[in-house]
Amino acid sequence: MNRKISIVGVPCDYGQQRRGVDMGPSAIRYAGLQQRLVNLGFEVEDEGNIQVIERNAIEKKDEKLLNLDEVIKVNTALAEKVYEVVKKDCTPLVLGGDHSIAIGTLAGLSMKYKNLGVIWFDAHADLNTPETTPSGNIHGMPLATSIGLGHKRLTSILHGEPKIKAKNIIIIGGRSIDEGERELIKTRGIKIYTMHEIDRLGMTHVMEETVNYFKQNEIDGMHLSLDLDALDPLYTPGVGTPVAGGITYRESHLAMEMIQESGLLTSAEFVEVNPILDERNKTADVAVALIGSLFGETLV
Repeated sequence: MNRKISIVGVPCDYGQQRRGVDMGPSAIRYAGLQQRLVNLGFEVEDEGNIQVIERNAIEKKDEKLLNLDEVIKVNTALAEKVYEVVKKDCTPLVLGGDHSIAIGTLAGLSMKYKNLGVIWFDAHADLNTPETTPSGNIHGMPLATSIGLGHKRLTSILHGEPKIKAKNIIIIGGRSIDEGERELIKTRGIKIYTMHEIDRLGMTHVMEETVNYFKQNEIDGMHLSLDLDALDPLYTPGVGTPVAGGITYRESHLAMEMIQESGLLTSAEFVEVNPILDERNKTADVAVALIGSLFGETLV
């Protein structure tokens, strides 16, 4: 793993309708992120935040694509920054913000990685399109966008080709999946481990299969996109769309440890921390603890 990490904050809440998630990057930083990584022996550069204009100035022009213009602006700037980071041979660690920012992260990564493997650690599949969305929230669309489905202005950020291949996606922790998303999972051959599979197989087996699958597909990089609502709300109360019955705290750490041990990780993002909904920064503390495990922290 590259020993240089670049932290990029994205204080974006345009992808959904609840206020507060724009403060997520600050909350994660406040929870001691940089020092934790430094203590692990990494050279860490905090690139600051992507500039985002105030939410009050936004107009909802399209009820199927809420705040489209601003989501595009934020993700275009993020894509350019992520590409800049990978060009200088650093590992991007992106802090959200809502999950719509994954559109920009994956677009930036696609400029370097042509066969990128993506672990989508999330209670939701985020595979909606303007035709299937029940809410119009773009934070429910980043995976669909990244495989080339959806509004052209979103799918063409940086370039017009799909940013990732559907066969290189593995969703872990899914338990709230819309009808249109189920259809895409089937027709596009997207791998998913719902909570049912995690309960039956165990997290160790799920992660072993995930790593082996990516090795068989000969990926040239691995990106982890972790939404804190993947965990049960007992551990992460400060998220906008909590879903009961999620991954446990210990299972999540095990998953991070096994990703680290695989040696495949090249980038990561942690999203949907909402301090307004949180309890004494508990969710941000969990995010930082998981990042520690992801980058090699052990008990002994």
